[in-house]
Amino acid sequence: MMELLAPAGNWEKLKTAYLYGADAAYIGIKNFSLRAKADNFYEDDHQIVKRIKGPDKKLYCALNIYFHDEDIDRLLMELDYIQDYPIDAFIISDIGIVKLLQKRFPLKELHLSTQANCINSDAAMAYADLGFSRIILGREMSLKQIERVKKRTGLEIEVFVHGAMCLAYAGRCFLSKYMADRSANQGDCAHSCRWKFRVLEEEERPGQFFPVIQGEGFTSILSSKDMMMIDYLKELSDAGVDSLKIEGRMKSVYYTAIVTRAYRKALDAFYGIEVPDLQAYKDEIDKVSHREFSTGFFFDKKDMDKTTQKSYLREYEFLGTIGEELEPGRFKLHVKNQIRTTDKLEYIGYDVLFLCDDVFAIFNEKGEPVTQADHMKDYIIETSQPVKEGYLIRKKKTAY
Repeated sequence: MMELLAPAGNWEKLKTAYLYGADAAYIGIKNFSLRAKADNFYEDDHQIVKRIKGPDKKLYCALNIYFHDEDIDRLLMELDYIQDYPIDAFIISDIGIVKLLQKRFPLKELHLSTQANCINSDAAMAYADLGFSRIILGREMSLKQIERVKKRTGLEIEVFVHGAMCLAYAGRCFLSKYMADRSANQGDCAHSCRWKFRVLEEEERPGQFFPVIQGEGFTSILSSKDMMMIDYLKELSDAGVDSLKIEGRMKSVYYTAIVTRAYRKALDAFYGIEVPDLQAYKDEIDKVSHREFSTGFFFDKKDMDKTTQKSYLREYEFLGTIGEELEPGRFKLHVKNQIRTTDKLEYIGYDVLFLCDDVFAIFNEKGEPVTQADHMKDYIIETSQPVKEGYLIRKKKTAY
């Protein structure tokens, strides 16, 4: 069966990924991950990860920045710390650290990062000779090209199937460094391609402004569409894909839960497990902040040649998470955005589509009833709905 691989930018997202159906999750260690703005893992997080990761789950660690000598020096100093994590494989793009990791972690698998731009069979076999067991192919490949690599190499193949796409080739972009002095290749992308530009002038044509104004006076002229392949699992399986990867370590717990759950349900159905309301679970993806969807390069690259002219689509607001049950009907409440007792809530579960609730009570840490719960404070929620620890809370935005 194809593996479902979900993103985890911190331990809360890791727990959510596993709870909502991921077979495996990928994380980054602080200072060595291409998602430097994610929380990443550091200090005592390894102890939490050990408690979260079950025996039937996998954990992959992204050490996928491009390493300068001083970066390798820092990595050497962190190896004892990295060893404390229950890691099954390392995701790397820089072959300069291959021997170092093989010497220190001889039983751990090596997965080639998509940043290495591997898009042909010969390159894949060259990496296999170095010790890589899995290739995360470049996102620019079609299903036919993926199938050819799989048949010629027999290696494990992982591909991104959902999430943000980069206009630059396999993410090798210098726009962020130029415009914000933040290097995408060192994990600090400012996503300058998604900024809202009002004019565009080329140096050799001073005073000639290209007509890029769209909508309400702006356009995201370099912004790629998001990818969604949930309706094409058979095609991915036929091409020989072993692991389906969801992008988004910097995205919210809500994103992790909804998207992971939808693909879990779709995969279960694909493999013959009855899934009531399957389409409803798929439709939930539209309730997560996203750009226009596409199928990337899998079928026809023409779709990716067209940038999106829309900003993020946000219909729902993520409010928080149901915590530990204190007594029947009473739970700890972890607040992400303000919750008012006048709100109409929806509880999203790993085992239920969602539950509606407009009759609930909130109490502060002293047990006193309050009319609203604010971020960064401790609260208790009382509800008659059959919620469970780990359920998420949202509401529909009033203006959409």
